[in-house]
Amino acid sequence: MKDLAFPWHGGRPSLNFTATLAKRGGPAFDRLRTPADLARWFHEAGLADHSLQASGKDLTDARALREALYAALTTPTADLTLLNHWTTRPTPGSTLERTPDGLKLRRPHLDTEALLTVVAQDAADLLTGPLAHRIRECAHPGCWLLFVDESRANNRRWCSMETCGARTKMSRYRT
Repeated sequence: MKDLAFPWHGGRPSLNFTATLAKRGGPAFDRLRTPADLARWFHEAGLADHSLQASGKDLTDARALREALYAALTTPTADLTLLNHWTTRPTPGSTLERTPDGLKLRRPHLDTEALLTVVAQDAADLLTGPLAHRIRECAHPGCWLLFVDESRANNRRWCSMETCGARTKMSRYRT
C-alpha cells in the first residue's frame, strides 16, 4: 500500500523517523501501525537486518520517541526529558575485523531499544552540530516532513523536488 511506504527525504535517520507519522497538520496517518512496521522501518533505513523482531512495547516506545524528536526538532522550548532518556543509553560499538579483502567494520546486531537509541543520538548530533540551523519543514501545503537543507545556497524549500516541489510548481502553473 502506497500510504504505508516510508518517505526517505529527511537526509538523517532521526528526520526520516519523524516522517512515520504523516499529515501532522490534519488527520494524521501513522505508518507505524504494528511492531512489524517498526522492524520494517529499521530494515529499510539500513539500521537492522530483516530478522529484527519488535514488540508492542517497542512500538509504544518508538511512537513516544518519534513525537519527542519532532518536538525537539521543531520547537526551541521542547521538553528534552524523553529524548535525553534515549540519548544517554549505551549502544554496542562496532569492531574492526581483518578479512582477505582488507579491513571490514563489523556492526553488532542491535535490538529495537538500541536502534531507538541510535535514532535519538542522531537527533542529538543534528541538533548540536553545524547543520542544526538547516533543519527545515517542507513548504508544500499539507506536507510536514522535516529535512536537512544541504543546498549550497541554503534555500531548499521542499522535502523532495520530485513530489512536493513538482506539486507546488504545477499548482502555481495552473492558477
